[in-house]
Amino acid sequence: MFKTITTVAKPVAACVSFAPVLLALLAAGSACADDDFPLSGNYTQNVACKGDGSDPKEAKVTISLQEIDSNMGVCTILDSKRNGGSLLVHVECKFAGGPVMGDITFTPKPNNTLEFVDRDSTYKAVLYRCPK
Repeated sequence: MFKTITTVAKPVAACVSFAPVLLALLAAGSACADDDFPLSGNYTQNVACKGDGSDPKEAKVTISLQEIDSNMGVCTILDSKRNGGSLLVHVECKFAGGPVMGDITFTPKPNNTLEFVDRDSTYKAVLYRCPK
């Protein structure tokens, strides 16, 4: 349902990489509500989410229809499209040195996780959905 996307610069990987923590997504239409956006929700990066308030702050990632928010900053979702089982997302991330644009691919996995990779494969992460 989604596809692989690429980042334009390594800073985007950092912005959307969250070991930093960060992600991005947008469904096929801007008229969709967050509930309709398949990636909307709270996640942790590279560690299972407990959702009980004890998850490390630096691992937290929030994805909405408009943006991805993590400890690395905020990336605005500019565009997205489905490609097979993946979602390709074009983002603009705000950094102290200025904005950086890039592409990210999110691929849902059967264990309720999302595989995240930037266009150049300079950063990869697994996002674990937090319980509601």
